[in-house]
Amino acid sequence: MTTFVPISPSIKQQLLLELCECLEDAVFILDANLRYMSVNAAYEAMIGFEEPFMIGRPLGIYAAEFLSEKERSILQDISNQLDDDGFYENNFALLNRYGRTLNCHISYRRIYADETVYYVGMVRDISSVVEDQQQVAHLLNHNQLTGLPNRKVFLSQTNDVLMDSFQEVVIIRVNIDRYRILINNLGQDNVDALIKEFVARINGLELNQLLCFSHLGGDDFGLLFEFTDAHMVRHELDSLMHMCERPFVLNSTSIYLQISVGVSYYPKDGNQLSSLLNKAEKALQYAKEHGGDDVWWYNDELNCPSIDSMQLETELREAIVAKQFIAYYQPKVALDTGVITGFEALVRWQHPTRGLLQPKDFIEAIIKHKLSFDLFRQMAFQIAEQLCIWESMNFTQHVCINTDAAEFSHPEFFDFVSNLFTQYSIQPHQLHIEVTESSLMLRHASVKQQLIALKALGVCLALDDFGTGYASLSYLQEYPFDFIKIDKSFIDKIVDNRTQSAIVKAILDLAIALDMSAIAEGIETEQQRDLLLQMGCKYGQGYWFGRPVCADIATKMLRHSSLPNTDLN
Repeated sequence: MTTFVPISPSIKQQLLLELCECLEDAVFILDANLRYMSVNAAYEAMIGFEEPFMIGRPLGIYAAEFLSEKERSILQDISNQLDDDGFYENNFALLNRYGRTLNCHISYRRIYADETVYYVGMVRDISSVVEDQQQVAHLLNHNQLTGLPNRKVFLSQTNDVLMDSFQEVVIIRVNIDRYRILINNLGQDNVDALIKEFVARINGLELNQLLCFSHLGGDDFGLLFEFTDAHMVRHELDSLMHMCERPFVLNSTSIYLQISVGVSYYPKDGNQLSSLLNKAEKALQYAKEHGGDDVWWYNDELNCPSIDSMQLETELREAIVAKQFIAYYQPKVALDTGVITGFEALVRWQHPTRGLLQPKDFIEAIIKHKLSFDLFRQMAFQIAEQLCIWESMNFTQHVCINTDAAEFSHPEFFDFVSNLFTQYSIQPHQLHIEVTESSLMLRHASVKQQLIALKALGVCLALDDFGTGYASLSYLQEYPFDFIKIDKSFIDKIVDNRTQSAIVKAILDLAIALDMSAIAEGIETEQQRDLLLQMGCKYGQGYWFGRPVCADIATKMLRHSSLPNTDLN
C-alpha cells in the first residue's frame, strides 16, 4: 500500500498561486485601504491594465477626484459594507480601459494574514447571461416582426399614464385596411416587409407627445398620446393619413396602404383603461365598416346602430337568393347631339318592406359580409338580359358595370365574365367595366392580368372617378384603359373656377394623347355641357341628361333618342 504524504505548505501555496493564475474568473488582492496588491491574468485581460501599472492604485484605478459621482458612491458603498460585514457582493456594469461595458458579478471578502487585513476580490463576466435575459425580456415585451412594444407593454404604459396624468390622455387604434386581401395577393412575407416599412414611416414622423407606439399584432397598432387638449392630436392624425398617400414600393411595384383609425380619450370617454380601449375599438370598427381610410372619434351614437348587423346580413343573403337587387340605368350621351350612347348600371335594392333602397343603405354591409361577387353576378346577368332585349329592338348601346377589389380578387371573376358572351347573344364591346381605384391600390400582377384578359375578350375598360386618387396618372400608363371618366368634383365648378377648368382641359388633352376617350361625370347645367363641348369633350352623363331609371324607362328613352344606333366605340 502506498504511503500517503501530506502536502507541504510551500507546495500548497505554489499550487494555489498556479490555480489563481489559471482561473477564468478575475481575482485580485487589496490592502486594508483598498489598494491593489496583486491581480491575476484574467483580471488584467478583463480590465485592460497590467499588474505593474495597478499595484498601489486604489480600487477605482484613479484617484477619487477623477471619478464620477456614481463611481464614488459605489466605492463608498463597498467600503462601508466591508468595514461592517467583511463581505460585499453585487452585479454591476464595469467599463474597462477600452471603453467596453461588461456586465459583471463581483464579490469581496475580508481575510486576515499575520494579523494584517486583506481583501480578496473575484469578478465573473456575466455579460452573456445578462444579454440572454435581456433578449428573453425583449421577446416577451416586443413584437418580433417590428420590434415595437407589444399589447402587454401598451396596456401597462397606458394604465400608468392614466394613474398619474393631469392632462388629457388619447388612445388611438390603427388598422391597415384590406389586410387579408393584401396577404392573399402578395403573400405573408411581402406583407411583413410592407408592415416594417409602414412602422418605419410612422417612426420617421416623430409625432409630438407620443408616449407609446405599439404593434398589437397583425395589422393592429396602438398609439398613446398626452395633451393639454386631446383635440391637439388631430395634427398627428393628419400626418398619419397623409403618410399613406405616398406609395410603398415592393419589388419595384407601388402599393398604396389605407388605414382606419379609432380614437378615445380621458377624461371625456372615461377614466378606466378597459373602457377607453373598448371605445377606441368601437370607433375603429365603425371606421372600417364605413369603407375605411378614415378617422373616427368615439361618441355614444356608435352604440346605437340603425339596423342590427345580423338581421341585415340575413336580409341581404335572402335578397341575393330572391333576386331583389335590380339595375337602374343612367344615360351617357354625345354632348353635341344628346344622343344616348350607352348607360351606366347602378344597383338598387327592392326591399320587400322598406321599398327601393339606394346603395348607401346597404353597399357597406355587402362588402363587410363578403357578398360583393354575388351582387356582381346578379347585376351582370340582368344587364346581359337587358342588352339582349335592346339588341332585339335594334339598339346596340353599351352598358357599364362597376367593379372593385372584392370582385377582381374572386377566382371565378374572369370565367364568369367570359361565359356571359356564350350564354347571351351580346358582343363583348357592349359590356364596359368601370374599375374603381380601390381595385388598383394593390398594384398586384393578378389585377393587371385580369384587365389584360378582359381587354383581349373585347370588353372595354374605364377608369372611374379619374383625378381623385393619388396615382391616377400612373394607372393610365400601367393598365389598358379605353376610357377616362372625369370625376364630378372637377365638373361642379368648371364654369366659374379657372383652376378646375384648366384641370379638366388637361385631362381631355391627356386622353387624346393616350388615344383614349374621356367621359365627364356629374353634368348638371347647360353651361357645363357647353363649356365641355368647347374644350373638346365628346361624351358625358349627369342629371342634366337624366337620372338613373329602371329598364322600362331606359327603353323609352332609347326610343325617343335620335340616331339610336350610335355607339361610343
